[in-house]
Amino acid sequence: MRITFLGTSSGMPTRQRNVSGVAVQFPQRSEWWLFDCGEGTQHQLLRLDELRPSQLRRIFITHMHGDHIYGLPGLLASCGLGSTPEHIDIYGPPGLEEYLKAVLRYSETRIPYGFRVHTVETGLILQEPEYSVFCAPLDHRVPAFGYRVVEQDRPGSFNVAKAQADGIPFGPLYGQLKAGQSIIWQGRCFHGRDYVGDPIPGRKFSYCTDTIFCRNAVDLSRAADLVIHEATYAQADLELARRSKHSTAAMAAQVAAEAKAQALILTHFSPRYTPEAPITLEDLLAEAQAIFPNTMLARDRLTYEIPRRSPSPLPVGVGLPR
Repeated sequence: MRITFLGTSSGMPTRQRNVSGVAVQFPQRSEWWLFDCGEGTQHQLLRLDELRPSQLRRIFITHMHGDHIYGLPGLLASCGLGSTPEHIDIYGPPGLEEYLKAVLRYSETRIPYGFRVHTVETGLILQEPEYSVFCAPLDHRVPAFGYRVVEQDRPGSFNVAKAQADGIPFGPLYGQLKAGQSIIWQGRCFHGRDYVGDPIPGRKFSYCTDTIFCRNAVDLSRAADLVIHEATYAQADLELARRSKHSTAAMAAQVAAEAKAQALILTHFSPRYTPEAPITLEDLLAEAQAIFPNTMLARDRLTYEIPRRSPSPLPVGVGLPR
């Protein structure tokens, strides 16, 4: 599960940062998903050969502000040129389907592949054999949703040496044991649980933007391997954050800390924080690390591979299913 940031600025692009967009790759499946699609997202994709438009499968939109959706019609249109996707499912708040239909109609754009817009509601919005996606409302000036992606646990490794030592012949019996079943061989009963290690925990990440600190962001991030959270403002600009219903870096860190997450990546930075300004992004990072040490700053085209945890018990989520 590989995360690539396509844009990390809030409101408008800067010379160094595009507006919001995050790609999630599933290399074993030859497909990727997109979270938010600010203006210029497809230009960022041109710089990344591994993100092929033909392999884009799902798009998740958090809310209807322009820095999160202006790039969507153009990307969908460009995906229709050349090697096209088979189908794209788009998930987002009320109004998203109407917006897309209007832009495509007035621009006389024809999409030569199937796509469907799903209006999201709180809870489970996607269930696949390998992945589940949940969403919950955040606290912003317009309806906004955060997302939680959960990879299913994988079966533990099968102890071939033990099975051979017990005289069980290689073949279908191994498959039954690995599936957790019990078998009878030469008058003896063997239990699958004795030959399979602990399950390999599935990975989890949350994507929370735009929002001021809220409990739903904590629930979405519960026991996550990675929290991606907006950090539009520094603590010195707390009043701006409150008025605009955006988070400070400290608020993002508080979410990760209360959720007992493993790692936090800050994104969606106000353009006011430049290397020459009195407050820089390094200051935002320091504010967050004082609360949640394992915090990083996102930058455009940064790639982060979510690591797998060793088989061990994990905290059970609260508020939303695991």
